[in-house]
Amino acid sequence: MSTALGAASTTRNVLFEANLDEEITNKVGNGGEPGQLPYSDDEEETDEAEEEEDPKLESDKEMDPHPGPQFSLKEHIDKDKDDESLRKWKEQLLGSIDMSAVGENKDPEVKIVSLTIICPGRPDQILPIPFTNDSKKSVFTLKEGTKFSLKFTFIVSNNLVSGLKYTNVVWKTGVRVDNIKKMLGTYSPQQEPYTYELEEETTPSGFFARGTYSARTKFVDDDKKCYLDASYQFEIQKNWPTPH
Repeated sequence: MSTALGAASTTRNVLFEANLDEEITNKVGNGGEPGQLPYSDDEEETDEAEEEEDPKLESDKEMDPHPGPQFSLKEHIDKDKDDESLRKWKEQLLGSIDMSAVGENKDPEVKIVSLTIICPGRPDQILPIPFTNDSKKSVFTLKEGTKFSLKFTFIVSNNLVSGLKYTNVVWKTGVRVDNIKKMLGTYSPQQEPYTYELEEETTPSGFFARGTYSARTKFVDDDKKCYLDASYQFEIQKNWPTPH
């Protein structure tokens, strides 16, 4: 199984807790209702605009002047096959690709298989995607002040996927408390799934940290093709839930 390890910003935990304490206090003080919608259409448009303006992601895109393949991999392989120098170059470039995972379709396909929550000293919690059919039901619970990391499992088929990007936005009582954007990279098609693990984080703690959160996770490539757009809820509690 191929594995690509990524690292999120180490300042996110501090920002998460600061936003949580300050913004929720302000929201409640101004008459905010705990049951209001986690986000509006206007806020969604703002998030997308922020993604476009993110200098880090834009610089990553500029590094690759050809964001998406224009030919199927079979076409690339068969083209100029009589030219020995080109053939050797292609073998070196594409030699690691699993041809059984290559299709005639020019568009890559990415299937996000699962999200795994890894907490030291506890069994891994594997969440198959889609998480749940009930948008009001929490899909997992974390104890406050707990170290954890997220690991994604996904399968790439048909063609190279360029500039796969993960974004995750979190709200509590209608206030956005966390927003992460992570460039995962470019992947070739293969039958075995890839895994990508984010850097370890710590859940916030304290009275304001406990409760239900709403989140929206997306996986998009350089061509703006979206492979997953999932909204769900999770909880942070004072203690781990009692096993059923």
